[in-house]
Amino acid sequence: MKLQLTLLSIFALQGCMDNESKTPIIQNEPEIAIASNRVAIPEAVRANLGITFATTERRKLQDILRAPGKFEYLPSAKREYRTALSGKVELHVEQFEKVLEGTLLYTLDSSQWREIQQTIAGHLATVQKLEAKMEMFHPLFLAHEQHEYSIKVNVEMWEERIKKLEAIQKAGGGSLREFTSARAAFGAARAELADLREKDAELEASYAETVAALRAAKATVEFSLESASSMLNVPLPANSPEWWKEIKRINVTATHSGVVEALAITNGSWINEQANVLTVIQPNKLRFRASGLQSDLGVLRDGLQVNIVPPTPTSAGNAVNLQNTMHGLLQLGLTGDSNDRTIDLYVTPDSLASWARPGVTAQLEIITESTSTPELSIPLAAIQHDGLTPILFRRAPDNPNEAIRMEADLGLDDGRWVAILSGLADGDEVVLDGGFQLMLATSGSIQQGGHFHSDGTFHEGEH
Repeated sequence: MKLQLTLLSIFALQGCMDNESKTPIIQNEPEIAIASNRVAIPEAVRANLGITFATTERRKLQDILRAPGKFEYLPSAKREYRTALSGKVELHVEQFEKVLEGTLLYTLDSSQWREIQQTIAGHLATVQKLEAKMEMFHPLFLAHEQHEYSIKVNVEMWEERIKKLEAIQKAGGGSLREFTSARAAFGAARAELADLREKDAELEASYAETVAALRAAKATVEFSLESASSMLNVPLPANSPEWWKEIKRINVTATHSGVVEALAITNGSWINEQANVLTVIQPNKLRFRASGLQSDLGVLRDGLQVNIVPPTPTSAGNAVNLQNTMHGLLQLGLTGDSNDRTIDLYVTPDSLASWARPGVTAQLEIITESTSTPELSIPLAAIQHDGLTPILFRRAPDNPNEAIRMEADLGLDDGRWVAILSGLADGDEVVLDGGFQLMLATSGSIQQGGHFHSDGTFHEGEH
């Protein structure tokens, strides 16, 4: 029987070649007749039909919810660079340019900065004036101390003189005029001592006031320098106390690596305080935001394992490979939407796939029960239907240029993947894209002769 089919295919091939004499013959890729349940799919046929393959894998199909969503930036991914002062801006980067930490973004020429420099200089001058005043207090205190000592000696001397004169008077001698003069000198000395002590108190108060003023002035300078450092986003240099004098224009550098997302101004523009100059994005800081049904809140909870899968169940053309997925843990949003009856679901992937971009849509697979047993599965899109019979095409393990038509023994499915109960093993490949064309070519009696052309067209054995 097999020999007859082979001969029939050869005759059919000859007849087709006679009727299509204008069709070029491709060497080394002969048009192979269908034998048994095998279909020849050489490289040229796979290319023309867009045939792709999916590998079987173990998946948990029984307890999975699906939710549509899209990628978005994390709130921490975006940084706006705004000006603390008004001035003229000179840009040093272009939009979409990649920047590293420390890259010069723009330069600000600001008259306000010069006013700040003048203010700092004024504060420093006040400190220097008070420090000079503090240096004068030491000789003043010394002079007052010496003056007070001499007056005290004078007071004690006149006090002793008065005592002697009083003793002489008691003895019946002495001069009243001399005694009166001594008492007057003693009173004058005591008054001078009191006046000097009052001046000492004033000097002490002046000293304390100067000390307080000096401390306040130094604190003002310190706060002014810290404010300038914060405004310029530079650390306070330890070995350059007059660093602020050396800055003529303000240089703004990138605090993190990233990509310049947008430029808010044109080069050379004059901008006001707090104006946004540019925005830098960290592309690797992405999360996936999906919309789950509020009716599923009974099983949704933080920490569930989830998969982020490509938006379309295909691997054809330039589409993202069906099995290029990302993984992470689920985090429920704080609020829901009462109109749509949905709740926000968030996932930050463990690692990002190359196709992850802000705004790209995908699906979230939520594993609600992690104890279910993984089952051997293939993409549901790989299943074709010949009438009511589910069909799949297994890539022949002994010949990668052949596909074996099989009746699919299906189990549970989750809308994207379906369990295979028999006929396949771990590591087997099945036709994903192009399976429908193979099903049409082999529909009906799969024993009838026929062949594929290199352009992907199929011809039965009878012409």
